Amino acid sequence: MHKKIVDWKDVADSYYEKALSLAILILLFAFLVSPKIEVKPFTRVIKVIETIDIPPEIKEKIKPPEEMVKPLIEIIVEDDLGEDEDEDIEIVDTIEKTTLDPYEEKVAPKFGTTSKFTIYEEAPIAIRQIRPVYPEFARHSGIEGEVILEVEVFEDGSVGAINVLKSLMSGPGGLDEAAIKAVRQWEFQPAKSGGKPVAVWVTFPVTFSLD
Repeated sequence: MHKKIVDWKDVADSYYEKALSLAILILLFAFLVSPKIEVKPFTRVIKVIETIDIPPEIKEKIKPPEEMVKPLIEIIVEDDLGEDEDEDIEIVDTIEKTTLDPYEEKVAPKFGTTSKFTIYEEAPIAIRQIRPVYPEFARHSGIEGEVILEVEVFEDGSVGAINVLKSLMSGPGGLDEAAIKAVRQWEFQPAKSGGKPVAVWVTFPVTFSLD
């Protein structure tokens, strides 16, 4: 059998014309389908601003801006002095200078920090007392007696910590709680030592009576 020998260069040459024609067709199609792009030349514009001096005669014709007139408020001062009375008013300076430092931080006293061995010459006096509310259960049960309290009184006369030394009826709604709640609202004239107020502990009874 006789074999035919084909050169690859001949095969390539046969496809060259076909490939070239196809490439030209694709370029034409892309050129027709693609949008047209217009390129506009850039023009540079230079503006020159010139300053002109205004002649004096023109300046005189230009009116200055009008000033805004502020409204006037009429203030009427009633004078109760008669014609024959002395109109001189004596100014009395009754305000003394104070050494109060506005930047000084005031620290409130802590409950229960007062020493129980503070010595004082004048004992605190209750100047405002609130009577305790008698609990309904204790009233219906006929419970009477005294609740002895140990009360902390600060330098300003306010009440601090309160301890129950003798209980009569403890627990929520009991006589102990009623006594503490009432004394918490009391105000005292503070105790004094050397003429200065001091914080102290005082002991006194709170009586509950059905009569």
